[in-house]
Amino acid sequence: QVQLEESGGGSVQPGGSLRLSCAASGSITTIYAMGWYRQAPGKQRDLVATEHSSGSTAYTDSVKGRFTISTDKARNTVYLQMNSLRPEDTAVYYCNVVAATYLSSVAGYWGQGTQVTVSS
Repeated sequence: QVQLEESGGGSVQPGGSLRLSCAASGSITTIYAMGWYRQAPGKQRDLVATEHSSGSTAYTDSVKGRFTISTDKARNTVYLQMNSLRPEDTAVYYCNVVAATYLSSVAGYWGQGTQVTVSS
């Protein structure tokens, strides 16, 4: 199995910055992708950013130029640097990892979620 530990959420004023971290642990053999999703109250969970093992990245349009995803492969950790935060970025942010383990084939795993609140 894969365990994901998230950190870095909190409250910030509009225009501020936050950095989210998510460390994956367990019997991982291969990580194929790491990314972040978010879910605002009453809305579905949507992709924010993702990085494939090849290094390619993808972002939802609303965060392009403001958010940056990065990974530390040696530590199986993914980061999301969020700058110029807006009230509409308020949501619970979830880490997602697509990986294979010694006991299972490729599967997606979710973190517990971390709250990001942008408000004046």
